[in-house]
Amino acid sequence: MITAKIPSTAVARPVATGCGSKTSLASSMGRPMTGAIQDGVTRPMTAVRAAGFTKAALRGSAFDPLGQSRGPAPPLEARNEDSPEEKIRQLEKKVNELVEESCIANSCGDLKLALEKAKDAGRKERVLVRQREQVTSPENINLDLTYSVLFNLASQYSANEMYPEALNTYQVIVKNKMFSNAGRLKVNMGNIYLKQRNYSKAIKFYRMALDQIPSVHKEMRIKIMQNIGVTFIKTGQYSDAINSFEHIMSVAPNLKAGFNLILSYFAVGDREKMKKAFQKLIAVPLETDEDGKYISPNDDPHTNLVIEAIKNDHLRQMERERKAMAEKYIMTAAKLIAPVIETSFAVGYDWCVEVVKASQYVELANDLEINKAIMYLRQKDFNQAVETLKMFEKKDSSVKSAAATNLSFLYYLENEFSQASSYADLAVNSDRYNPSALTNKGNTVFANGDYEKAAEFYKEALRNDSSCTEALYNIGLTCKKLNRLDEALDCFLKLHAILRNSAQVLYQIANIYELMEDPNQAMEWLMQLISVVPTDSRALSKLGGLYDSEGDKSQAFQYYYESYRYFPSNIEVIEWLGAYYIDTQFCEKAIQYFERASLIQPTQVKWQLMVASCFRRSGNYQKALDTYKDIHRKFPENVECLRFLVRLCTDIGLKEVQEYATKLKRLEKMKEIREQRTKSGRDGSGGPRGRRDGSAGSDGGQNCGAGSRGERLSAQLRALPRTEEPYDSSSNKELDASYVDPLGPQIERPRTAAKKRVDEDDFADEELGDDLLPE
Repeated sequence: MITAKIPSTAVARPVATGCGSKTSLASSMGRPMTGAIQDGVTRPMTAVRAAGFTKAALRGSAFDPLGQSRGPAPPLEARNEDSPEEKIRQLEKKVNELVEESCIANSCGDLKLALEKAKDAGRKERVLVRQREQVTSPENINLDLTYSVLFNLASQYSANEMYPEALNTYQVIVKNKMFSNAGRLKVNMGNIYLKQRNYSKAIKFYRMALDQIPSVHKEMRIKIMQNIGVTFIKTGQYSDAINSFEHIMSVAPNLKAGFNLILSYFAVGDREKMKKAFQKLIAVPLETDEDGKYISPNDDPHTNLVIEAIKNDHLRQMERERKAMAEKYIMTAAKLIAPVIETSFAVGYDWCVEVVKASQYVELANDLEINKAIMYLRQKDFNQAVETLKMFEKKDSSVKSAAATNLSFLYYLENEFSQASSYADLAVNSDRYNPSALTNKGNTVFANGDYEKAAEFYKEALRNDSSCTEALYNIGLTCKKLNRLDEALDCFLKLHAILRNSAQVLYQIANIYELMEDPNQAMEWLMQLISVVPTDSRALSKLGGLYDSEGDKSQAFQYYYESYRYFPSNIEVIEWLGAYYIDTQFCEKAIQYFERASLIQPTQVKWQLMVASCFRRSGNYQKALDTYKDIHRKFPENVECLRFLVRLCTDIGLKEVQEYATKLKRLEKMKEIREQRTKSGRDGSGGPRGRRDGSAGSDGGQNCGAGSRGERLSAQLRALPRTEEPYDSSSNKELDASYVDPLGPQIERPRTAAKKRVDEDDFADEELGDDLLPE
């Protein structure tokens, strides 16, 4: 029925039957009826009643479309924390937290804590899987969570060098077909085998990973091929490595692949291929912005602020690192191939320089020229090195300063201080803020004895570069020369804080404490020095001398003996050990030391006399007699030897006593005549003088005596003359001709400072001590 009160869409709506087609009728507004079919499409059903408009509204009820008159909504239903679903959600959250904590601990360097967290996450994840299987179907298991837990656990095992456990965990992931893209984890397994030096398996897993990575992931495939090439190099299969790196350089060239390709060709000795590979390395795009980008084109304050902000941001730092790495690879490759690609290294360097000049790394050409000079130095061709460096005198200031610094350094090492000073002045004038140039200038002034002015140059170098340890060291030496021991000690202690294990610094600190008459501190620092260089014979003998001065003979003997063991040709150590055994009444043990001393100084009669004296003191008179006779044949004018021959022949009852007595009287008379002619201030004739100033054997003719006589013998040994010896091998210069003294000569010279890129590989064989290494 149709009413007239409320218009509705039911107007003129026909009654539908169960069969037949519906008649398409239009509404009063001209639109199709609800459910009517028009153009083959059924019109969707619509609401019969408009929102918020009801029959009750006509009877006086208020308009309330949101139902606010019904009052507030009922409270939310309380969450049941004991429900299985809630427990699963909480456990899943805890597993995620443990994985994150494990990753954070690994990034902070706490590898043990990271592994513990990863294991805990693995345990809780297995509990989660069991609970989820009990509540829901297995299809609802969170595979992403399981994958992340296992992957993190394998990574932490690998970081803690637990490689078998890591491999087992990776195998669990790889064998599970439910994990998508798990095959690429075989790269990690290959890395582990590479660390274990199982190169065949590493290559196998790299290739398996390469097969499972689609070609769209180009960068990943290139990295895996690079790993394969490096592994081939480690196994010595250079031809296979060359194939890998050649493919990389043809598809996506990069610096590491180019450098490794050069190494491979160098290993097989292919000169032409080395040249081509070097050209490919030079042509690798650097993909960094030009420095001009960071220079403001105008005075716009907004532009200046932007440029200032990006001048040293992380992206700019990354660009600098990439450029430095590229320069390092190119310089190393050039130094490697230059001596072998041509008939001589000079021609090879010239070819490399020409190639570099024609590339984007044109500023490296000057560095290669300087390295060419270094190669001349390694071949002991100093003239060519100097000529090469002199070529830079007419170039720009920075290169000129570097070359002049190196020239000053070379001339200083050759003790040509005037030339060193002139080139140091040139380096300083070219670049006043070059700390190496200022240090070398200070060295030349130091060599002339002007320590105050030298200290000013060193301090200026230190102001320009606070990390210039050479300048700080030389300031300490200068203060030591000026007897400002407190200032010198302060400098060396600061340097010790920077260079913790520098043997030179430790020695200087110990030496200053010795000069300050603080033997305990000196011994403590010498102990630290020995812990750094345990085979340094001079440091050991120095420490033994300090203990001897303190009266601790046993400790002194220990360090002197260690010094003798490492360097059995130090005459002072041999002398002390021999005297020690005589003092302790072990004359037989002293014989071997005096025999070695006689081998080192064969023209010094005193060592052979000591050997004979030890035989006599130990009761072996026949051996002593034979030794004295042998000494008399070598030194027929030695009065002490004749005196002991007369005494021994008399005691034994030999007939030769009269012959030796006659020779003794004649020698004593000749000696007395010579003394009278020279009018020396010495009193007494040759006989008393011989007993007073002779060798240590002269006071031992009676018997061994008590300990006081041994002390007198030791004192006589130390007081033996050295200045009038015909072969003075006691001095370090002649005695240690074939020995590199770790603590250097006694004359203090300041530390030289050549350019850093020159000295990283060169002059590293300089001995320690006051003649110091270059910067």
